[in-house]
Amino acid sequence: MQHAAQTPDQRPHEATPTILSISAVTLATHDMARAVRFYRALGFVPRHGGEEADFTTFVVGDGYLNLVRASPTSQWSWWGRIIFYVSDVDALYRRALAAGYTPATRPRDAEWGERYFHICDPDGHELSFARPLAARMPEAEQDSQSP
Repeated sequence: MQHAAQTPDQRPHEATPTILSISAVTLATHDMARAVRFYRALGFVPRHGGEEADFTTFVVGDGYLNLVRASPTSQWSWWGRIIFYVSDVDALYRRALAAGYTPATRPRDAEWGERYFHICDPDGHELSFARPLAARMPEAEQDSQSP
């Protein structure tokens, strides 16, 4: 006697897989050189590619931010934002200003427990740079931030 294959929702004792992390986010750009200069100016470290490449990867903690060269006729509209945690929101804000970029917001403390600011990259992708406020920071991280 043959049994039909079971689908995942028909296996009563199988554990549901857990999504562990985001490995990478890939953004399209019309001008790779301009985009690479922007991300490098903010402190992103390149791993692969560069200003002349069709695909560039930056290291972001344990993950990656990728840029892919898009056709000049490609268009996109607002889709959301990427939020990056950083060690010092205000220092990164000053770095963006010093590099000649204009963030959309000034750093501020939000009611949800983060200090953050927003900036758009040269292709209009919205980025947020944030850090949990001390009251919301995990205890081990608070200890490492003490003088």
